[in-house]
Order: sequence, then C-alpha cells, then structure tokens
Amino acid sequence: MKPVFRIICMLTLCSFGSTAFADDTAERLKKLEETVQKQSVTIDEQQQSLDILKKNAEPQGRIKESRDASPKAGGLFGGSSLANPNISVILNTFVYGSNLDNEELEQRGIPGFTTHGLERRYGFNVDSAELFIFSPVDPYFNFSTNIPVTADGAELEEAYVVTTALPEGFQVKGGKFKSNFSRLDAQHPHAWDFADIALPYRAFLGDEGLGGEKGAQLTWLPALPLYTLIGAEVMQGENDLLFGADAQEGPHAFSFFVKSSFDTGDNSTLYFGPSVLFGKTRNTNILPDTEVSGKSALYGMEFVWKWKPSSRKSLTLQSEYLHLVQTGDATDQATAAVDSLERRQDGIYVQAMYRVYRWGVGARWEMLDLFNDSFKRAGVEQESVGKPRRETIILEFNPSEFSRLRLQYTHDRSAPDGRDNREVIAQFIFGIGAHAAHAF
Repeated sequence: MKPVFRIICMLTLCSFGSTAFADDTAERLKKLEETVQKQSVTIDEQQQSLDILKKNAEPQGRIKESRDASPKAGGLFGGSSLANPNISVILNTFVYGSNLDNEELEQRGIPGFTTHGLERRYGFNVDSAELFIFSPVDPYFNFSTNIPVTADGAELEEAYVVTTALPEGFQVKGGKFKSNFSRLDAQHPHAWDFADIALPYRAFLGDEGLGGEKGAQLTWLPALPLYTLIGAEVMQGENDLLFGADAQEGPHAFSFFVKSSFDTGDNSTLYFGPSVLFGKTRNTNILPDTEVSGKSALYGMEFVWKWKPSSRKSLTLQSEYLHLVQTGDATDQATAAVDSLERRQDGIYVQAMYRVYRWGVGARWEMLDLFNDSFKRAGVEQESVGKPRRETIILEFNPSEFSRLRLQYTHDRSAPDGRDNREVIAQFIFGIGAHAAHAF
C-alpha cells in the first residue's frame, strides 16, 4: 500500500504544479501581448510623425542644395533657424531735436544737388512699421515682400521672386526690389549702422537711396578662387531725384556691378566692388522751378572691411565713393527758357563701427564735391556752395537681437546759408517674428 500511496501523492503534486505553471504561462502571454500592442501603437504614431517631418522637410532640403538657399531666420539682426514662411514686423521710431525750427528743416535742401528738405520734425517721429514676408515658393523660387506702413499709408516697397535652381551660378530676380547697385541702397534702413543715410546718397538719390524699383536682375557667381558676383539690372527708373517716372515710357534705368571679397586674416574679410547706374532723367527736384531732362550716370565704388575675432566683438570699416555725370537741358518753368546743363559732382563717406557684446560706438565723415565740383548751366559755371559735409557719432545698445536703441549726434554743414544743423536723434528699433539674416 505504501508504494501505491506514494505514487498517488506524486501524481497529485504534479497535477497541481502543471496547473499552476499553465496559469502562470497564460498570464505572461497576456501581458506580453498587451505590451506588443502598446509598442505597435507607439510605432505607428512615430511613423506618422516621421512621414510628416519628411514631407515638410523635402522642399527645404532641395532649396538648401541650390546656390541661393533659403536665408537663415531669427531675430531682427540675424538668426539661425528657418521658419516657413518668415513673417516679421519692424518698427522704426525716433525722437528728433535740432537748433533749427521745422520750417527751416523743410527748406534745407542742398543747392546744386537737391531741392528736397529734411522730413524730420521736433519731438516724436515714426519712420515706418515694416511688414516683411519671406518664403520658398517651391524648389525653384523664393518669394520676398516688404510693406512699410507710415502716417501717409501703406506702400509696396518690395515684392519679388528669386530663382534658386539655375545652373552654373546664375540667378534671376524679378518684381519690385532694392537695387544691388551699392551698399546702402541694397539695405533696408533698419539695417544701416546709422540712423540716416549718408550725405552722398541724399544728394544724388534721396533720403532712402534709389528705393524699390520695378524691374529684373541677373547675377552670375562664377566658380573662381576669389568670391566674385557679377550682376546687371534693368529698372523702370522711378526714382524722382536721379531719374523720374516721366523720363521715358517703359524701363529707362540700368545698372552693372561687380562684388568681390577675400579673407585678409583669420578673423577679417574685405568686401569691395565697382558699379554704375545710368539712364534717362526728367524731374524738377534738382533746381528750383526748373525741369531737368537728359542722361545721368552715377559711378560707385564700395569697400567694407570686417574684423570679428569673437561672437561678442567686431569692427566694421565702410566707405563708398559716388561720382555723378549728368548732361541735358534745364527748362525754366516760368519762362520756358531752355539752357544746356552739365554736372560733374562726387561725394564720399567713411564710417567705422565698433561693437562689444551689446554695445556699439561709431563715427561717420561725409563730404560732397571732393574731387569734382562742376555745375554748368548754359555753359556758365554756377556758384558753388563750398564742400557740403557732415560729421556724425553714434552710441547704440542692443538689449537683444530683436531690439536696438541708438543715440546719434550730427553736425551738418551742407547748407549754403552758413547755418549748421546740429541735430540729435534718439532711435528705437523693435522687431517681432522671424526675419531673414542680413547679407554680409
């Protein structure tokens, strides 16, 4: 009986053990199936996210492979990441003071150059609030627009497309844009190192340079050891000081330029190049009560040297020389008498800007009729106003890349009446949104 009893006990224990083992295995299988299902859901979600990222990144990836990749985006004065589209608004406002009153400022032209006075007023001024929009259109085009809003309303200053996939370093721009003829003309006012434009620009082109012009631009960046950009532009010619919208039906302004650069050291670069801007002229903004019609050619040479040993310290030296040649007729609007007109005048500015972390200090010297001072009407040399000139100093503080505070003092000796304009400008620039990084 004892052996039989032992066998029965062993079989009973085995039966209970098998049942417990089966139950444990079933529970483990259930938990494993639940884990696999959860992981499957997570993988599906991750795959969907990956597909969306690939879809959004594909056009940008193609554009980055082109010569004119989408500009980096970020703050008002540069950035690091692309938002598509980049939308920003930049407010440019200032407080103005002078030893002259508002009426004297309005009449403060530069005889022999421009009848335009200064559009500044005592106290608070808003230059503009500018809406910038940039976006890749597709792998072949980028689109940019700039709409400044002033007290007089909104204006379409720029709206153009740029090719991104042409071969052999070629690129085409079309629409309304700021000409690349010169350094300051290609920049927006908030990107200038000083609160106002240099004196030669004011004398030959106006307070904002050539401004936005309708037309087309072709540039070529050949594969050379030295960076060299060659460009040509054809424009409508609506600038009211150098050309004039009524000078000729259709496009009547043209430019050619060459821009080159090379490293002058481990932390410094020199950027330079000649240019010419020429076309038909017809306007009433050069001489009082006189219409000038004829041909104009403005020759330029620009130099920019930048030294930046670290991200918190930099020095920029910049200069441009402009030489105007203008021939044609001067018609007295009161008597209709027509005289021949010949101008050969020039101007130069030299400026320096030193920045340390958030602070910057700069100085600018400007002069007209440096080497050429010839203004003949009916063959008779007109009375010269001397050598108009200005000296400017500026102090700036940048709380962040989205804001800039400036205090500028200018001693302006460009008027013929002997009265100097000692002016102070406290400028405040604020930007919101993603703004494409500025060019070198």
